[in-house]
Amino acid sequence: MISKSSLRCISVSICFVKKLSEPVFSLVSRFLLLLVCFSVLSSLTGCRNPIDTSALSSFAKTDIDRIADTSLHELNHLMEELLVKLYKRNPRELDKKSGMSIGQRQSQIFDTPGRLIFKELNNQQGTAALDLAFNPDYQGDRVFALMTGMVGMVRSAYNWQSEQFMLDSLDGQKLFNSARNVEVLAWRLSNARDASGKLLLLTNSRSGEEENLSYERIFGKVIAIQDMMAFTVVGKWERGVNSVLKKVVFLPMGI
Repeated sequence: MISKSSLRCISVSICFVKKLSEPVFSLVSRFLLLLVCFSVLSSLTGCRNPIDTSALSSFAKTDIDRIADTSLHELNHLMEELLVKLYKRNPRELDKKSGMSIGQRQSQIFDTPGRLIFKELNNQQGTAALDLAFNPDYQGDRVFALMTGMVGMVRSAYNWQSEQFMLDSLDGQKLFNSARNVEVLAWRLSNARDASGKLLLLTNSRSGEEENLSYERIFGKVIAIQDMMAFTVVGKWERGVNSVLKKVVFLPMGI
């Protein structure tokens, strides 16, 4: 059990924290809460029984943290599906890199944690890599540039973390902006053309082909997930929703 002296220390700490400014109070109070939870687990397990780290990891997550983890997992699944579909629709892009396979491209992007920086793309990341994919003068693999940019942009909205915990704080504005950027990306895929008028990358069906809306469904799901997370995070920290909704232009992700 937690001693009375420990409880008194916690009480004094909380009183001190309440005198701080609101942003500092939020961060410090969450830290104190996590510290108290860790102390309770330690007292319950005893010295002879080590703490189950998986249980502690779960305990250190709020409901919104779990939602964010699930959302990012689903986003990765959707983006992997998109990568495969784009290469199958645009095999010429894969051929631009000798000996490259779809599986190797998947590994390069999705098995690399954190920031995605490749010399092949002139070290361009996020929206800069997306712009590279739609540059008519670019001679490299446009699918690789597009997927590197899209995955990096999404990761930046989740603070480059594969998991969220109680002390982490997501930015609703970044999540919202990333959803709008995906809308712009989907539009450019259907409209960006080279000097001869041909689409730079093929996605949806063209005239005379069987209707194919699978790309739109993927982009729609990605946009819905990011919008849901943006509004959820805004509600979590009780910020004004208007501060998010007013920003509807294509904006950098702070990469």
